[in-house]
Amino acid sequence: MATGIVSTAAHALGFVRIASALFQLNIAAYVLLCVLYAWRVIRYWRRAVADLFDHLASFGYFTFVAATCILGAQFIIFSDNERIAMVLWWVGLFSWIFFTYVIFAGLSLKRTKPALEGGIGGAWLLAVVATQSVALLSLHLASRFAEWPLNFFALALWLWGGMLYIWIIALIFYRYTFLRLTPENLLPPYWINMGAMAIATLVGAALIVSAPNSDLFQSLLPFLKGITLFYWAAGTWWLPLLLILGVWRHLWRRYPLSYDPLYWSVVFPLGMYAACTHALRSVFGITLLSRIAMAFFYVALLAWMIVFIGALRRMALVLVRRLGR
Repeated sequence: MATGIVSTAAHALGFVRIASALFQLNIAAYVLLCVLYAWRVIRYWRRAVADLFDHLASFGYFTFVAATCILGAQFIIFSDNERIAMVLWWVGLFSWIFFTYVIFAGLSLKRTKPALEGGIGGAWLLAVVATQSVALLSLHLASRFAEWPLNFFALALWLWGGMLYIWIIALIFYRYTFLRLTPENLLPPYWINMGAMAIATLVGAALIVSAPNSDLFQSLLPFLKGITLFYWAAGTWWLPLLLILGVWRHLWRRYPLSYDPLYWSVVFPLGMYAACTHALRSVFGITLLSRIAMAFFYVALLAWMIVFIGALRRMALVLVRRLGR
């Protein structure tokens, strides 16, 4: 997810070599992670199933949906390969349907449920990100498969994802303001509070761009523009608060800043915000948005490099320990 969107933002902003290199890396990373997912399901079947019905762990499965669809969009953007993109679309669609209804039904029917502060987190919004990622890839494929109602499907997913965000963010906001926050439970996935709105903005911009090819979208154009701007404004509102909370966590409360795979959930929103702000510039023609998009791209790229180096260092340490045994 993180590498894919930073690559996409780099391509949109004219950093072609960086974008292409990250695309190639993303293909390798996706294949590797699919192998590891399959191995985990086979080797630790009971734990994998248990995670599906865990209030915190289950939403991590939605990263597979989002990563699949973002990679599919990359194949359209970088290599014009609609066949691989369509395969990834089917994989993303069926996994989205499966995880959405298995997870939400499972959590609803559980007999024993945690209190709100122990059962909800920013990772819940990965369900929104996954929904919007399917919509995004659908729009990329819509012009290639004109006989399929992919534009209408993307519009429906975009709206449903927005409604899901409202439901979930209300619980998260309540958790922020009425229940105690500690450095230990203020985890990096809370950055998805902003990232979910950023990808919704990117999809909205794509819907607006495709309006000339659809009578339905033409009739809805003022609505599409208004909701897209609303999504961007909502995501932007979160940025200062997330920064303040991060400073409080690491500087004021001195929580150690060390590598954690969860920090990829910070890189993704930063890259997505750069990409969606650039797309918004194309739709509304506001020059200032180009500067904001460029600034956030540099921040996202720096964050990606730091987390990537941290991941390599962690893997090297694990390898050394294993060899030492």
